[in-house]
Amino acid sequence: MAPDAWTFLACRMVQAIIAPTYAVSLATIRDTTSREQAAGQFGYLAMAWAIAPMLGPMVGGLLDQAFGWRASFYMLACFGAAVLVLCWTDLNETNHTPSNTMAEQYRAYPELLGSKRFWAYCICMAFSVGAFYAFLAGAPLAASAFDLSPAVLGLYMGSITGGFMAGSFLAGRLAGRIPMTTILVAGRIVACAGLLFGLVLYVAGIGHVLALFGPCLFVGVSNGLTQPSANVGAISVRSTQTGSAAGLAGAITVAGASTMAAFAGAVLTEENAQPGLFLVMLASATVALSAALLARNLESAAPSST
Repeated sequence: MAPDAWTFLACRMVQAIIAPTYAVSLATIRDTTSREQAAGQFGYLAMAWAIAPMLGPMVGGLLDQAFGWRASFYMLACFGAAVLVLCWTDLNETNHTPSNTMAEQYRAYPELLGSKRFWAYCICMAFSVGAFYAFLAGAPLAASAFDLSPAVLGLYMGSITGGFMAGSFLAGRLAGRIPMTTILVAGRIVACAGLLFGLVLYVAGIGHVLALFGPCLFVGVSNGLTQPSANVGAISVRSTQTGSAAGLAGAITVAGASTMAAFAGAVLTEENAQPGLFLVMLASATVALSAALLARNLESAAPSST
């Protein structure tokens, strides 16, 4: 119903208010489980969280072709109303020692921001998701050379989220059996290796659409492995500040990832789209790997320190 693009974008910004609910989900799980159990539960939660971005591009493309682009917003409104009813009737408080005032929550931020471990996990999450955001920003431009329909493009773009679901399931199964930081580092190595393989395919002159989207699938798998461990690490730095840590970590993650998306949009052109996309994603994945290695070293050296 927006009469112009600016009104449309303003409404989209209001729609983003939903973002903190994922942090609430993380805090709820951490309130009711141990650190090791939480990592496994986070993996399964991430699988459910990934359903929408996996199916969204494909379903959105089909709706666009059949009913026009506005149809997606009608569907989102219906789903949003259903989730509101579910949360209103079924979600109970899990924090049995809540702060007396909102100000107490904000006073926890300086302590969290002074923690090296907290920053290591947050940077790892931000640039892990940043590679995915860069993919979302640059993949349509890179794929324009293949003349794909909106529905087919949505299917290919959704594949990276399918990889995320597979990685999240694997993380859930491995949690408690393998140290969290080992899973964290392994996930980041998978991302870097996949993107390097994509660059090799490009240099070798392989111009198939799978040479573009196939290597990016590794980013999805790696993020699925990474996010549960990074999330539980960030919100476990201070056991009494789970909610504050979850919200702050989420904000840092979105800010960093959005920066990578904006950077990808600024530097990618039709001429450099495919190699440029791989390079931007690889740069983000490399920063995330460095942060994961730092988190592992900090946990090993002084698990109870900041």
